[in-house]
Amino acid sequence: MKDVYILAIESSCDETSIAIVKNGDTCVHMTVLTQMDTHASFGGVVPEIASRMHTENITMVLDETLKKAAMTIDQIDAIAVNYAPGLLGSLLVGVECAKVISYVYKKPLIAVNHIAGHIYANNLEKKMEFPLLALVVSGGHTDLIMMHGDYQFEHLGGTLDDAIGECFDKVARVLGLKYPGGPNVEKLALQGSPTYNLPIPMNDDSFNMSFSGLKSSVINLVHNETQRGNEIRKEDLACSFQHVAFLELCRKAELAIKKYNVKYMILAGGVSASQYLRKEMGKVADKYGVTLSVPSMKYCTDNAAMIGAAAYPLYLKGEFADLHLNASSSAEIY
Repeated sequence: MKDVYILAIESSCDETSIAIVKNGDTCVHMTVLTQMDTHASFGGVVPEIASRMHTENITMVLDETLKKAAMTIDQIDAIAVNYAPGLLGSLLVGVECAKVISYVYKKPLIAVNHIAGHIYANNLEKKMEFPLLALVVSGGHTDLIMMHGDYQFEHLGGTLDDAIGECFDKVARVLGLKYPGGPNVEKLALQGSPTYNLPIPMNDDSFNMSFSGLKSSVINLVHNETQRGNEIRKEDLACSFQHVAFLELCRKAELAIKKYNVKYMILAGGVSASQYLRKEMGKVADKYGVTLSVPSMKYCTDNAAMIGAAAYPLYLKGEFADLHLNASSSAEIY
């Protein structure tokens, strides 16, 4: 079978990324231009600034990707783009760019859901084995999903309020840490011990999760101790928060593993870059003889290679979008 080369575009938040992916499992080259330093001074992503910077950068990122891959668009078989979910203004930049390339070069257009992209990032490491359990953890999503085959998604449960990545960002702000919160909280937590007594969120047997109460507990604890003139042991509080938050993820994943007799599990999304989460989820996997797949660090956060990987099964099935494709801030895959 002829090799299939897909040019993929990702612009859902604050990374402008374009990649060329071969056969859904090999990244020929990927360029990621991050806006993190710009948004750090605001303590989070400013949507208007993000979309403007995508507009300024996307053609430069495209040129860089083609140059480093030593390829031309004529050698590309299809154009894939993340159309949802994400920041609407940011997504629109990527979608319009993809539609222009598709129209001018007469290449099929593939619409890819951002969550599917995070899941299929695992195919860039090792071919996924079905059925599998996927735990998607990021700044906007916390979901447990069963997959019975390519693009066969069954949603088991997810957060009822804050996504875990969002919770980390807000706790980081309370602790005086810079954006993004996840890696900075984890770094601080390494210096502490879980000595603070924080509530276990959504302590039930469902597959749903909740992190708003845990976040509020940390915020109230800091406020009350400050009001009393007591010193906050930030390292211990960061460690305590991280321990409880990830304990909840592991406990819910364990419930799903037992109920569905799962033998293959993947982590996906930006929070899967956490070394602590990888270690704790690895313990759960070992306990039940489950194969655990986690993407390389460069494929955990938003990137275009994952969009190319997720586009490949759609290409094989001939599921193409037309030029009426539009961006959407919210779209589910299940």
